Amino acid sequence: MNGPQAHWLADGRRLHLNHGPIDLIVEAFGDPDECRAAYAQAVARFQTILTELVKELPELRRPASSGARAFAGPTARRMEAAVTPLAEEFITPMAAVAGSVADEILAALVAGRRLERAYVNNGGDSAIHLGKGQSMTLAIAGTGHGFADRVTIRAEDGVRGVATSGWRGRSFSLGIADAVTILARTGAEADAAATLIANAVDLPGHPAIHRAPARDLAPDSDLGERLVTQGVGALSAGEVASALDNGLAVAEDFRRRGLIAASALFLAGQSRVSGSVALAAPNNHKVKETAHA
Repeated sequence: MNGPQAHWLADGRRLHLNHGPIDLIVEAFGDPDECRAAYAQAVARFQTILTELVKELPELRRPASSGARAFAGPTARRMEAAVTPLAEEFITPMAAVAGSVADEILAALVAGRRLERAYVNNGGDSAIHLGKGQSMTLAIAGTGHGFADRVTIRAEDGVRGVATSGWRGRSFSLGIADAVTILARTGAEADAAATLIANAVDLPGHPAIHRAPARDLAPDSDLGERLVTQGVGALSAGEVASALDNGLAVAEDFRRRGLIAASALFLAGQSRVSGSVALAAPNNHKVKETAHA
């Protein structure tokens, strides 16, 4: 494995940070000198974040419980804090790894700096900084269902994290959602909640759903022998609605408990939206979740 890499993308505005499975896009807005200093802080913090996680990986792959464990690294502590409130269901801190890394790098980026806005996008799971009166537009995956594919977050909304999960994504899912996008207070909290809500969008035992043990696909998976979705065949409109309603019930419970701000669930041309998700004008383009000005 190569060591930590940092370079500017072709537009000269966005910083790309990569180390093994971690792949980040970072952008800051504000005074040029402040932005330069912020980027340098992010690069410095990025140098050790993966090695810190690897040291604690065995315990991070173990299920969470109602009592938070003590981890040495700050990113691992973010992961544990995000999953502990959700531990009535099976979940490990790995469910929040992408959002937690984004949160950690964003914290380094903005520390002591005066930035108008900033974001760290970790493969679609993003942490956001918004100064007073600022807003940011996010593009979300899994739409094309008559909704727009963009949502605007304002500083006063209290949302600083967005994450998407589903069986088509880069991580395994126990459910059949095309995509579940969550807005929450942090990237870690959004990431963990998206995982469980996407798991809940499901039709257990349905013959059109192909599943396989996670360990057969990835021997070191934290999901072990649990069956993860590998394919979804034809479903009736009623079955799609039932699966989405299963997920929506979990999303609404999380929202009532103050764990998330909003959710958008997508499956086979149908959708469910909960909370204050302000979608823009209809746009049929399917785009990868990102953050931009």
